Amino acid sequence: MTTADRQGERVARRQVDKFEERRRELAGAALQTLSELGYARTSLREIAQNSPFSHGVLHYYFRDKVDLITYCVRQYKADCVHRYDRIVTDSDTAAELRAGLAAGLAETLVEDAAMHRLWYDLRAQALFEESFRADVLEIDGTLQDMIWRIVTRYARLSDAEPAPSPAAAYAMLDGLFQQQLLHHLAGDAEARTRLARDAALLLGLAVPGGG
Repeated sequence: MTTADRQGERVARRQVDKFEERRRELAGAALQTLSELGYARTSLREIAQNSPFSHGVLHYYFRDKVDLITYCVRQYKADCVHRYDRIVTDSDTAAELRAGLAAGLAETLVEDAAMHRLWYDLRAQALFEESFRADVLEIDGTLQDMIWRIVTRYARLSDAEPAPSPAAAYAMLDGLFQQQLLHHLAGDAEARTRLARDAALLLGLAVPGGG
């Protein structure tokens, strides 16, 4: 490879990095509007009106509303996965892991309620709109893998075996979280406490004989 070729590759990488950085910036600015209004009531034009960026700029970096929303949710859920990975790696006992999971879910229920609401909105839309399905299934898969890492780590720390399949373990915890999110959005002050308590109980049920 010549010096000119290497320089050309570096320039191309910088351009790709700048494009991706710009997409992250635009997505961050759009999240507030998206999370407040949801999928059905939000258009690129509506997002532009509530952000510092023009409709034309948004359209340049994102093909359409679907592209923007899935990018936003994918970015946020990736951060969620890493957050729980730290809980897994930092826990030295089963009790620590159970407490860390319960506290982490309770915290994000309150602090990130709007983003979780957007995710469930997107997942529901995927039942009707084929354009969402591949992205939603991929994101859902990463979340299932995250829950399974927690369950299997808990099992190892407890010297026990998980009872459910990865899909069943995810369905239990995700169903609980969605239920308590709805209660939280309805103004139920006890939703956070119930989520923490019941998440810890479910983890114990997933690993019979666990610590």
